[in-house]
Amino acid sequence: MKFIFADSIDTVDPGYDFIRDRNAEGRTAHWDDQYPHEILDRPPYDGILVSRHILGGKSGSGKYSRAQAMRFRRSGARKFLRLDTPQFRNFPIFGDCGAFAYHKEDRPPYTPDEMVEFYDDAGFTHGCSVDHIIFDFDEKPTGLKGGSEEARRRFDITLENAARFLKVSKRLSKRFTPLGVIQGWSPASMAHAAKRLRKMGYSYLALGGTVPLKTDQIKACLCAIRDVIPPKTKLHILGFAKADDIEGFRSFGITSFDTTSPLIRAFKDGKANYYLPGPPGKGLNYYTAIRVPQALENPKLMNLVKRGIVNQERLVKLEKSAMTALRAYDRDEVSLDEALQKTLSYATLVTLGAPAEALPGSKSAAELRARYYRTLRDRPWKRCSCAICRKIGIEVIIFRASNRNKRRGIHNLGIYKRVVDGISKKTEVGEAAPDLFSDTGRAKPVPHDSVLRCEGG
Repeated sequence: MKFIFADSIDTVDPGYDFIRDRNAEGRTAHWDDQYPHEILDRPPYDGILVSRHILGGKSGSGKYSRAQAMRFRRSGARKFLRLDTPQFRNFPIFGDCGAFAYHKEDRPPYTPDEMVEFYDDAGFTHGCSVDHIIFDFDEKPTGLKGGSEEARRRFDITLENAARFLKVSKRLSKRFTPLGVIQGWSPASMAHAAKRLRKMGYSYLALGGTVPLKTDQIKACLCAIRDVIPPKTKLHILGFAKADDIEGFRSFGITSFDTTSPLIRAFKDGKANYYLPGPPGKGLNYYTAIRVPQALENPKLMNLVKRGIVNQERLVKLEKSAMTALRAYDRDEVSLDEALQKTLSYATLVTLGAPAEALPGSKSAAELRARYYRTLRDRPWKRCSCAICRKIGIEVIIFRASNRNKRRGIHNLGIYKRVVDGISKKTEVGEAAPDLFSDTGRAKPVPHDSVLRCEGG
């Protein structure tokens, strides 16, 4: 099982000054910045996925600037992503259309012919067919029963596009592996789609539309799909939002999946921002990052100043006091209690919108204190030997601007990769997992009952 990272130019400035909170002098964005596979000792993923929509164009504005999109097309994916060194010669680069970006459109903005040309020109190793996302979901229908008229229309569009995409990819290019995308409104309809795609000639399928689904619903879909396709057929999960539950998907014969979850949670989750491996077989251990935003640049804090809840001078003093205390605690120069108190004096304003003294008996304040106390007590950054934690220490656990937050996310990617690697070495009988990922030669069949156990989910 391979972890593919869905990238959106998630780079950091390697020369960032954490004391002064400034980029390196003379730094040029992107050119001088580093990707996760450059800043860590080992790549924190098994491959990278780039969605067509982040380049911008027919599906609207993307993450790439116009200049970046032009450079991507001119130099190719491998050079743009800095995967053109001998170390990354065989590193997989997946591509998809980014169906969520155009889910409100009547039809996908890209044709199969255009996407084949895009994947081929940019040098992708794997390319997904053009799908149209279906949001309906019901576990009960059998066969092709159920589904709204719109869901059925999108189902047909996705399969029609897949047939054309495979035909064109065979004729115009043999330099990338085509993946047929599965969409459906039920496990049974997804199984039907998978069977159709196999019949077309696809040997690698991609399950789409899983983001809004619950874990058990995704498992039900995988069971139905695996029941109708040969064990040797490779299977990818697109946009796997339940990535932290990956241990529970070990038995479904998943070849690969893509996600941004470990990086995104570093700065978008309210509690679980920093990863460490949990006990054997227990997945991940989570810590809450300590929020110390820049006082004069945080909209929420500036709103408190405008409302007269706190004055600007005091705000700046509290910010400085929190940062000083945290760094001194990291050097064992102040106690945990002192660091916690000074941190909370500022953090409660940020997270709860009021000074700590104005929140006596508050459950939210008590929960925040408990989470921060655990983070400071355990000092998780000192228990990690990754390049980021070794270099910047406690700065990685401070929730403050992009260069810290993304570094914490990159750290999370590395920890997550270790967990996935551990899962991939296991099977139901405790043997090394078969490698279905290699596209060299013939895929090795996997004994059906040694990998898949769908009964009961």
